[in-house]
Amino acid sequence: MIRFEQVGKVYPDGTTAVDGLSFEVAEGELVTLVGPSGCGKTTTMMMVNRLIEPTSGRILVDGEDIAGTDPVKLRRRIGYVIQQVGLFPHRTVLDNTATVPALVGWKRARARERAAELLDLVGLDPATYGSRYPAQLSGGQRQRVGVARALAADPPVLLMDEPFGAVDPVVRERLQNEFLSLQQRVRKTVLMVTHDIEEAVRMGDRIAVYGEGRIEQFDTPAAVLGTPATPYVARFVGSDRGLKRLSVTAIEPEDLEEPPVARLEEPAGDAAARLVAAGARWAVVLGGSGELHGWVATDVLRAAGERATVGTLARRMDAWVPVGAPLKQAFSEMLQHDAGWVAVLDGARFLGVLTPAKLHEALRRSVDADAQGVGREEVDFDSVADA
Repeated sequence: MIRFEQVGKVYPDGTTAVDGLSFEVAEGELVTLVGPSGCGKTTTMMMVNRLIEPTSGRILVDGEDIAGTDPVKLRRRIGYVIQQVGLFPHRTVLDNTATVPALVGWKRARARERAAELLDLVGLDPATYGSRYPAQLSGGQRQRVGVARALAADPPVLLMDEPFGAVDPVVRERLQNEFLSLQQRVRKTVLMVTHDIEEAVRMGDRIAVYGEGRIEQFDTPAAVLGTPATPYVARFVGSDRGLKRLSVTAIEPEDLEEPPVARLEEPAGDAAARLVAAGARWAVVLGGSGELHGWVATDVLRAAGERATVGTLARRMDAWVPVGAPLKQAFSEMLQHDAGWVAVLDGARFLGVLTPAKLHEALRRSVDADAQGVGREEVDFDSVADA
């Protein structure tokens, strides 16, 4: 837990970086600090590990006033991930990851074993990458090593300063998904700085929107998007905040339609007759356990020979998403594949299809639920990362 109590920072030249900050980050919560350059968000984060000392107020970490804590010892129990990663170029990936455990007195064998565990956890095979040097890694791989190093000594608190800002958009989204999936397992208390409202919305359990050294709004992503507290927040979030809500609204089973179904081993003629009678132009193709095998057009079934089965005529389903994924991912799949719907799966099992009309209904229910104080399910980033 991190608690700020009326914290302020005034620099010697009289510049006020932050003023009267009072907020709390609960244990296991990820809070994003977002705002324009110079608003005080990085100063706020750097006061937690005393790289910057506050002028007034108190900061408590796990109930302890950090003003009375040795700064070096404090920093060794707080993970720190920065934009440029800061790996030691002359040390291997394994030794970089083992840095903090070694500094706090772990034996070399134990530190390296822990480093290998963390590399595996962030998706880097230690047998493949452990002996490499930072210059031999891609930007995304270096960022993963930075996260592994920050977690190596199992700190309860993790500070992240623009951690994904130095990689391209495709890699950034993948790293975001991977970190959120990791966070669902390790449940660290995380304070993350970003200038990007979309990243703040995507990553944060709650968001602190900064404006000139003060927090203008501290709330859930859905609340910040749905009910901006001030005109400043509304301008900062942007006029397209309805679209941004797609990133934080999860697909639920109630959002889905049940399409026509044809079975894998079913004779093509039988399936065609049934679909024609129902007025259906196509059907999804399912196996005996409800697993998805693709889709088939009714006209294709009608034109097939007598011995043809549905499975031999099925086409691959390109547009699909896992249940629990954000609506934004489903919308993206529709656009990418020029599809009028996307299949929604639970593992391999088919649950239904999400259409544009159903997507709009889901978004509308999300808005109504926020207005009534009743939330929908959170996005399942384990599913998103695996998709």
